[in-house]
Amino acid sequence: MPKRIPLSLVFVILAVGTFLVLRGFALNLSNSLAKDEYAPKGLKEALFWKDAGEGRVQCFLCPRQCLILQGQRGFCRARKNIKGKLYAINYGRPVALHVDPIEKKPLFHVYPGTKSFSIATAGCNLRCKFCQNWEISQLDPESAKVAFVSAQEIVKGAKESGSKTIAFTYTEPTIFYEYMLDIAKLAKEEGIPCVMHSAGFINEEPLRQLAKYLTAANIDLKGFSEKYYSSFCEGSLASVLNSLKVLKKEKVWIEITNLIIPTANDSDEDIYNLCLWIKDNLGPETPVHFSRFFPMYKLLDLSPTPLSTLVHAKEIGQKIGLHYVYIGNIPQSAGEDTICPVCGKLLVKRVGYAVLENNIVEGKCIFCGANISGVWD
Repeated sequence: MPKRIPLSLVFVILAVGTFLVLRGFALNLSNSLAKDEYAPKGLKEALFWKDAGEGRVQCFLCPRQCLILQGQRGFCRARKNIKGKLYAINYGRPVALHVDPIEKKPLFHVYPGTKSFSIATAGCNLRCKFCQNWEISQLDPESAKVAFVSAQEIVKGAKESGSKTIAFTYTEPTIFYEYMLDIAKLAKEEGIPCVMHSAGFINEEPLRQLAKYLTAANIDLKGFSEKYYSSFCEGSLASVLNSLKVLKKEKVWIEITNLIIPTANDSDEDIYNLCLWIKDNLGPETPVHFSRFFPMYKLLDLSPTPLSTLVHAKEIGQKIGLHYVYIGNIPQSAGEDTICPVCGKLLVKRVGYAVLENNIVEGKCIFCGANISGVWD
């Protein structure tokens, strides 16, 4: 999972210096609305909702299917019933905008060593007790006093920063669906691939529409029981598994992140069942990232995940037959290297987010010629 964004940077919307050199990136709101055909005039009406009578609306973006009274917001906080219509009140209002290594998503089989223009708005449709970005995921979008940034400006910023991709990340991209979709459509026209880091808690129809504009997605498969999802995330496992199947059918490259939390989802049974499901439903070539938990948000009383637990999880995945199993959030860990599943040679050497060596050429191992699954130049 991505590292927590420092609080001091959360509201830095027009990044400069170290992060971005975006000439003319900051336009005022009135100019943005006048120039950008994708930008709303006022508020952006949401997609995937219907009139439920008596001033109520029902949202069908995610499995919650919130029934929302007039003047109220859905569970995600980002969609509001205003006079009997549902609006995406976070549209064009990013609370985080940075250039990251693609490895931070983490996506290890997608354009290694390249930059990704990364964006998030406030809000989330889950309530994970261990959230690493809770300052913005649990933030009310209406209380985030940030500037409007149009879809066109995002794509322009990505190009001028030299980023290979645009990433929807940090919070839950599902809750800024309309903004994400508009950006992704424009990016595709400009030849910029889009990627997503998501919990996968989204309904099938909107996911299929979005998938047409996605190159890759890292999905948090947070655990492998309904009890875990209910207790720790206020979500559902079945919905996430269905999203993974949909992405696979839509030919979006998938990588999985599983944050292993001591005493919560770290049993051999949970890890075995998770790995077996991935192999049987997504394929053994699907990369799995077992990530180390650190005490965070509402789980401050737990200890960090022992390294031995992560190593053991990797061994389980490999024994089941997964080709690419990684362990993350471990400084200087060799568990982030990509190894050829055929000849066993080192393909990609990583230290942190840096790629030190890459022996994949045109999607093949340079040593034995084996095809290496992923999205390569």
